[in-house]
This record gives sequence, C-alpha cells and structure tokens, in this order.
Amino acid sequence: MRFHTRKWVKPEDLNPNGTLFGGRLLEWIDEEAALYTVIQLENQKVVTKYMSEIDFKSSAKQGDIVEIGIEVVKFGRTSIVLCSEVRNKMTHETIITISNIVMVNLGLDGKAKPHHKTKIEYVVDRLR
Repeated sequence: MRFHTRKWVKPEDLNPNGTLFGGRLLEWIDEEAALYTVIQLENQKVVTKYMSEIDFKSSAKQGDIVEIGIEVVKFGRTSIVLCSEVRNKMTHETIITISNIVMVNLGLDGKAKPHHKTKIEYVVDRLR
C-alpha cells in the first residue's frame, strides 16, 4: 500500500473523548480516495458510491500524525475500487481499514461514464 498523505491531528479534529473523531477521519479518507481517482482516471468528475465495512482498530490523539494509504483493488467499467489503511505515525498502529471504496467516473451529464482504464498509471509514465 502506498501512503500518499499525512495529517496532523489538531484540536478541531477531536471528539469529546479527546481522540480523533471518526467522521473527520472518514472525511480525510473520502477526499484522498477522490483525489487518487481523479488522477488515475484523468477526470475531475468522480463520486464516492460505496464504502464497505469500516474497521476502527485504534485511535489517535492531538499532536499525532496519521498517514492515509490507498491501493487499487480493481478497475470496473465506470468505476475504480480502492482499499484504504490509515496508520498512526507516532504509535505505528493501524487506526482504520476499509476493504472497498467504490469511486465512479462521471461524464459531463453527471451519469456514470466508462473510463477505459485497466491498470494503475503513474504521472511519470504519462510524461514519457
């Protein structure tokens, strides 16, 4: 799994227990999945269709740094399926795993559109 983004847990990211609010973490994962998909499918119009079971394994507290990993599970005709793991850089523990995040490629009309991608592409390869 490639870890693309790091986030610093700040006071506004905490729940009443003083740990990282799960909703904030899911927001970060959703944004990271969208950015990853936009880059892979070369289309800014993508949406999150589905997230599978969300498995919280540990937490983070103020001042911790978390990193978000995204990996492609498979390419569909109009979608890309990703998985995610978020880990705490301070404690080295996994915070959350999500097995399937389905992102859908959209056309200008806002409807699902085939993307014709079958494998991961890296920006460096597109520049050649």
